[in-house]
Amino acid sequence: MTEKQKSSTSRKAAKPELENAAPKAPALEPQKEAAPAPVMHGGIPAGPIRPLAPPRAPAKAEVFKEGDYVVYPTHGVGKVDRIAVEEIAGHKLELICITFDENRMTLRVPTTKARTAGLRKLTSKKNFDEVLAVLKGRARIKRTMWSRRAQEYEAKINSGDPSAIAEVVRDLHRNAGQPDQSFSERQIYESALERLAAEYAALEQVDKPSAIEKLLAHLKAE
Repeated sequence: MTEKQKSSTSRKAAKPELENAAPKAPALEPQKEAAPAPVMHGGIPAGPIRPLAPPRAPAKAEVFKEGDYVVYPTHGVGKVDRIAVEEIAGHKLELICITFDENRMTLRVPTTKARTAGLRKLTSKKNFDEVLAVLKGRARIKRTMWSRRAQEYEAKINSGDPSAIAEVVRDLHRNAGQPDQSFSERQIYESALERLAAEYAALEQVDKPSAIEKLLAHLKAE
């Protein structure tokens, strides 16, 4: 065997078989879908979501007429501009048209839906005396996260119940104007105060700023 042939045979022997050299990749198991991460609030896993408040009870059946001041839960105090039958989508409906001067808005509520929507007339002066008594009560601050309490306060404001709104004003007034009060606390406090003052003003037939002054006087009274 020549030197050239020996060299060729040596190279063939040294060359590994590529088919046997590469290890077989292990079969991939189907990946299981990861469970969704729990909702976090301030780094603490949130528990199951619960309703903030029971469903709003329908208002008592009332007869509305033009010129009445009324309260719509999510918009506050408005005035019945007119009650008329209009045709909507081929159906004739009797609608209560309510104007909200501050928002420059008109709301039309079918008379058949007024009760379930929570539309009501102004509360009586006797009932509002109880509301003023709530303002003088002791503030009740729950030891829960602010985000949770804020939702509860908003629910109370939008309930249309003046006593519930008074609770919000009472609880947040203690910290009103304090350096440690957050912007959102101040906003909710002012929203509740204005909503309560609007009904008080309509009831006492005074302007809203005067109603706010009277409510603040009750808050500060011992």
